[in-house]
Amino acid sequence: MFTLSFLNTASDMPRRASLGRLVTQSTALLMVCIGTLILGLALLILFHENANATKGYNLRKLENQRSLLLLEQEVLNMQIAESQALEHLRQDPLIQAMIPVQKLKYIQQDPAVAFIRE
Repeated sequence: MFTLSFLNTASDMPRRASLGRLVTQSTALLMVCIGTLILGLALLILFHENANATKGYNLRKLENQRSLLLLEQEVLNMQIAESQALEHLRQDPLIQAMIPVQKLKYIQQDPAVAFIRE
């Protein structure tokens, strides 16, 4: 009987050792999984921040282009106003070279009739 109980404890010893090894392995596996998850989340945050920084750079570039275009539009509006000014038209050499009309004749007929045959 003593030998039987010795055999039972001998067969239980490797089982307990393997159970301890299994717990150690599962703990190590859990740590590796948690570490991988943390690393993956860190990379995800890094890529997200990089995308935000790139969008900010593009936004700043577009704002600079917009301000330059608004300035150019303002200059063009000023040039349009200058060319449409009456004083500019009076001093235009092409207009000053025009000959004034000598005899003015106004037509006082029916304006709807373009040509009358007699």
